[in-house]
Amino acid sequence: MLAALLAAGCGDTAQLQLRDGIGAQPQLPPPKKTLLPTVHVAEATGWPAGAAPTTAPGTTVVRFAEGLDHPRWLHVLPNGDVLVAETNAPPRPQEGQGLKGWVMQQVMKRAGAGTPSANRITLLRDADGDGVAEQRSVFAEGLNSPFGMALVGSSFYVANADALVRYAYTEGAQQLQGPPQKVADLPGGPRNHHWTKSLIASPDGSKLYAGVGSNSNVAENGMAEEDRRATILEIDTRTGAQRVFASGLRNPVGMAWEPTGRTLWVAVNERDEIGSDLVPDYMTSVRDGGFYGWPYSYFGQHVDERVQPPRPDLVQQAIVPDYALGPHTASLGLAWSGGNQLPPAFSSGMFVGQHGSWNRKPRSGYRVIFVPFTAGKPAGEPIEVLTGFVNGQGEAQGRPVGVAIDARGGLLVADDVGNIVWRVTGSAAPQSTAPGTVSR
Repeated sequence: MLAALLAAGCGDTAQLQLRDGIGAQPQLPPPKKTLLPTVHVAEATGWPAGAAPTTAPGTTVVRFAEGLDHPRWLHVLPNGDVLVAETNAPPRPQEGQGLKGWVMQQVMKRAGAGTPSANRITLLRDADGDGVAEQRSVFAEGLNSPFGMALVGSSFYVANADALVRYAYTEGAQQLQGPPQKVADLPGGPRNHHWTKSLIASPDGSKLYAGVGSNSNVAENGMAEEDRRATILEIDTRTGAQRVFASGLRNPVGMAWEPTGRTLWVAVNERDEIGSDLVPDYMTSVRDGGFYGWPYSYFGQHVDERVQPPRPDLVQQAIVPDYALGPHTASLGLAWSGGNQLPPAFSSGMFVGQHGSWNRKPRSGYRVIFVPFTAGKPAGEPIEVLTGFVNGQGEAQGRPVGVAIDARGGLLVADDVGNIVWRVTGSAAPQSTAPGTVSR
């Protein structure tokens, strides 16, 4: 019966168009309760040989690197080397207990998230500049579900599932030497529901910001399990001291600095199980000390009545996010556009990697979009950069996660189902003739 539910889907169907849940003022219909969560999984299959996503007009995509092991996050070093975290969830003995938990584990396996973690960071080098990495080496291994990465001077930081660690780094090194030094503990534990820990350095390098997701959907395990979770933590690079920089962010993942206002932005995954039309994921500028609603409310003061006891005092403080990215899109990757060599329409704004829904009918996400900015704020409709990750049979050939601009201005996209890092450039840019090149 459960297998049939996973194959056929269950729960409700969206009544609004996806675009209704995008922008500064998304439509927020009344929540819907269903006996079981909406399940509409795109089964992970991978890309056929030579296939590639569909690109925006005036752009081209190539396979920068393939044959990776669940690549999820990217970091570009100053010398142009590209680092990719090959990673998946750590052992979590308290996650997935009970019938509902078991069903969710099957859903995630079907969506491509059931493989063991490689616990590795791989270095990719395109020494000849043809848009394809011809050199590959193990940069760091033996990690614990690594995700976020940051370089400050000669210190290279990795956010594992339970701790921030530091290595000594020498420019051009293809492998880190010596054991890492622990800088600070990060919320982990036997449940570790949202296990990824993203990372970005402050412009002056004195602080690191770590995105830490909640330990539940809407605090159903109690707020005691949410200590320092659903937050962005600020960590001093010298001492390791940390404080909560912003809170009420259910699952803050990709972070990027917007240069006009020197403002930190974050992509956040919102809550599930109140319908296909709720709640929109979003990106927002982050205020020091700001509270963004989770778990008590969403998109400002829209109260989630499932959370008991209520906290009307906190609901009143909840900041309305800047820009909704559509319900259940799983918007993870975030990168400022500076230095890219795509067409002029992509000159100022944020690239967003949308991993894709498991619990919306019809599906949402499974694409990379660009949100244009004017004067430091989102301005206008998103532009699709990469699509076609789900084929005509409803199978996920790939799922985009992290995004980054490389040293030559290409947009890199980590695809953890295709096991590929894609590279997008303007059509006129020099490109490799390797299989998997598609342009429009």
